[in-house]
Amino acid sequence: MSLEDTAEKIRTMEIRGAALIARAAVEALCKYGEGLGELALPEFKEELERAAGVLLATRPTAVSLPNAVNIVMKDVRNADTIAEAREALRLSSIEFIRDSKEALSKIAEIGARHIPENAVLMTHCNSQAAIGCIIEAHRQGKIREVYATEVRPRNQGLLTIRALNDAGIKTNFIVDSAARFYMKKVDLFITGTDAVTVNGAVVNKIGTSQIALAAREARVPMMVAAETFKFAPKTIAGDLIKIEERDSSEVLAKKIAGDLDNVTIKNPAFDVTPADFVDLIITEKGAIPPEMAYIIIRDYLGWEIGDFR
Repeated sequence: MSLEDTAEKIRTMEIRGAALIARAAVEALCKYGEGLGELALPEFKEELERAAGVLLATRPTAVSLPNAVNIVMKDVRNADTIAEAREALRLSSIEFIRDSKEALSKIAEIGARHIPENAVLMTHCNSQAAIGCIIEAHRQGKIREVYATEVRPRNQGLLTIRALNDAGIKTNFIVDSAARFYMKKVDLFITGTDAVTVNGAVVNKIGTSQIALAAREARVPMMVAAETFKFAPKTIAGDLIKIEERDSSEVLAKKIAGDLDNVTIKNPAFDVTPADFVDLIITEKGAIPPEMAYIIIRDYLGWEIGDFR
């Protein structure tokens, strides 16, 4: 699959989920670099930067994408010879893909420890990290049942209930607007995330913040499962994460909406859940309170406040 094909599949959500997007982008970038002919070092770097730009333009909210690209490109940018640059691209890509896959099993192990016995859970969107925690807790005999939302308008909940069903977990499939109705039955609300800001706020699929509010009202804890590459370094300097607005046809088909001249269809893909609503963030490095997000950015992503002067 070409770099352009990968970019299109990410843009149209044929490839979805922050971790899968990150790995697909890294694989595409590495393959593109390997396919470049005999180039001098400056031209090689320039071509890779152009290719990285194509990938980065596809999904502006998921920080796993720029983090993954920057992790892989760091040693390439610092290379002094074309041989070093090519080897840096290859090794960095292999290392990132390996580490990102291992992160999911570590998060599942750590997250399961924080799920109570005989638990009723609620989850929203489709997160490999969150589902991994649920499945591992189920393996340990800790899960009674799960409430999973449908996740309009892209219906990612269908992927979630398939994964939970195949794991043998009793699951209730509910419309998004029924989350508050069922919250009184729930012991823990667990989600993944597309981005974590420096203050611990969580950017996730639209509707997450409303369910988090319902959980807070019902005194139900919220746990977020997130690989370290989902933390957003530029929020240190006050940058806001852009909320992606997707095509209106995902909400209402054009053949239906065509004659609604006075109607504007809005389709934000994400919302922001305040750090105050989040009780715990599970990473492959350990479980942290949201106010420790800066430590992850500093110690594991290598960014300091001074980098943004």
